[in-house]
Amino acid sequence: MLDLPILNLGDLELAVMECVWSQGETDVKRVHAEIGIERGVTSNTIQSTVERLFRKKLLARRKVSHAFLYSAAVDRAGVVTHAIDAVLARFSRGEPGLVLSALVDLASRTDVKTLNELEKLIAERPDVPAGDD
Repeated sequence: MLDLPILNLGDLELAVMECVWSQGETDVKRVHAEIGIERGVTSNTIQSTVERLFRKKLLARRKVSHAFLYSAAVDRAGVVTHAIDAVLARFSRGEPGLVLSALVDLASRTDVKTLNELEKLIAERPDVPAGDD
């Protein structure tokens, strides 16, 4: 499991991650133009947030001339998986039945297509051991 502080992300940090995921490699000015202005935050605030995400190992960076270009160090799916793992570890007490029941309940609340997709993903998963029914 990734060692990431996913559940401790603030709203602005999450917005920056969303921006970087959608834009790909980007700089602070572009992130500020995309999300900072509409939120009424300064470029310095965006810079601080980006730096914090870099220190948390959620963003990677490379220097180009006098500025840094930032990219996501983890993909969105990895973050979602990690967040779900963290919540399940905290609340399920290692009881897989609770986890499975919650997952099926969530999938069935969306629509039948989502529930069917879940069933298909499970069936296609090569590392799922056969049951001993």
